[in-house]
Amino acid sequence: MVKNDVLAMVDQGLMLPLMEEFYTIQGEGFHKGTAAYFIRVGGCDVGCHWCDVKESWNADTHPPTSITKIVGNAATYSNTIVVTGGEPLTWDMGPLTGALKSKGLQTHIETSGAYKLTGEWDWICLSPKKNKLPVDPIYDVAHELKVIVYNKHDLLFAEAEAAKVNPNCILYLQPEWSVRDKVTPLIVDYVMQHPEWKVSLQTHKYLNIP
Repeated sequence: MVKNDVLAMVDQGLMLPLMEEFYTIQGEGFHKGTAAYFIRVGGCDVGCHWCDVKESWNADTHPPTSITKIVGNAATYSNTIVVTGGEPLTWDMGPLTGALKSKGLQTHIETSGAYKLTGEWDWICLSPKKNKLPVDPIYDVAHELKVIVYNKHDLLFAEAEAAKVNPNCILYLQPEWSVRDKVTPLIVDYVMQHPEWKVSLQTHKYLNIP
């Protein structure tokens, strides 16, 4: 397939720059402990300094892969499919989720919300970033708001973001892994004072699984 044809298919969401795909246990948020197949899509310009998958940022380093192949792999492992990145909404997620739903699979996304929401999702985890705020419509449909806490100022950011989401959205504060010993006590104290929030931990890292 010639390069221009590949680029056109990526633009249409029929191929995606696939960084990795793997079967594991969801470690964070509402569905923690659930067996899930993860599809990590390359490409992100949000640029969080503490990102633990910076190798996902440059989409050009990840091979454009047919969604037919991606969906075929996913369907052999799990009913729950988590699309993450990178920032998956950099690309049109409509074709991928359509193909996943045609197999009867549950579609979850982890996104900063920085780009227009595309695709059909059973669960939307919105994890906003200060560098590039979510576009407004996603606040109304997010199922969970997960704010990463690197320092105490992130608690103020979390409050501001929580004021924008729909009333059914579940609120989570999650310590950034590299400073977890420092910020976890802050989060615990905050949640005890503001019980509308819950603590989310990266349990997969404690379990030493992907």
